[in-house]
Amino acid sequence: MDRLTTLSRPGRAQRPATIPVWDLGVRLFHWALVAAMAYEFLFEAGTQTHIILGYAILALLAFRILWGFIGGHHARFRQFVRGPATVLSYLMDIARGRPRHYHGHNPAGGAMVVALIVMVAATSLTGWAMISDALWGEEWIENLHEGLAWATLGLIVLHVAGVILASVQHRENLVHAMITGQKPAGGE
Repeated sequence: MDRLTTLSRPGRAQRPATIPVWDLGVRLFHWALVAAMAYEFLFEAGTQTHIILGYAILALLAFRILWGFIGGHHARFRQFVRGPATVLSYLMDIARGRPRHYHGHNPAGGAMVVALIVMVAATSLTGWAMISDALWGEEWIENLHEGLAWATLGLIVLHVAGVILASVQHRENLVHAMITGQKPAGGE
């Protein structure tokens, strides 16, 4: 399969219709994390499966962090992590209804990736701490783990809302892009 899908119009030069954005590593990480997190929230906490998936989530996070340094162009943190002023400016552009289009993560999406990685890691690590000899049965760590889990769920809801909003504002299906790895060839 070509790296670029093209549109052919009679009498016109061919132009790229889509470009590869999300590499296989990013897509597999994303959908494996979605599946694991969905299971974790939907089924009883404290089960052996919950614990095993917690370890799997930590492994996924380790992979994604590594991939953020050695993965493809759009997977690398340096490509999408921006400072607070840039994120705030982008959020104001969204509110005005005219945000800039990005091939990879926009500044708000990049901030959300970082926030989700941090929160999912904190939730997983407190889950691990709960079953350690040192903190077994400690109520404060259980409360912290549960609080982090609910805060993570809140971020997930904001993430999904942001994906829907960006899909509407830019007239592109970002869920489809995260499945195929391809995005329309406009923007930057």
